[in-house]
Amino acid sequence: MMNIRQRTRNLFRTYGVTCPFRLSEEMGISVLRHPLPSGMKGFCQHAFRRRFIVLSDRLEEAEAVFVCAHELGHMLLHKGFSHSFITLRTRFVLSRYEREANEFAVKLLTCGERPEEGEQLQSFLRRCGIPPGMDKHFW
Repeated sequence: MMNIRQRTRNLFRTYGVTCPFRLSEEMGISVLRHPLPSGMKGFCQHAFRRRFIVLSDRLEEAEAVFVCAHELGHMLLHKGFSHSFITLRTRFVLSRYEREANEFAVKLLTCGERPEEGEQLQSFLRRCGIPPGMDKHFW
């Protein structure tokens, strides 16, 4: 079983940042903003020996950070899997992969951060850029 918390801590120790845009750059992963179909926030792709994260150009900056972290999670945790291939060609359940990518994003964006004294968990997570509903991935 993979330890996502340890993976994000190792990234933080290695690169000294938790910003998914900077991490992607350091790791040679291109992040692009592009018009995407309604409802699609982003995806990751390996093509021509290059790695790409494509984000919808309609995302607000805070949401783009979380989606980029989520897609970076897919890149690092689910090597060799193509979300679109799995969705279109198989009956595979994607919920596990999405849950792990969300957990990766939450743990990455909170890595190295601590709640201030008396700060509620919800406030801490919002301060770190974690959208509502992702709280369960903190633990």
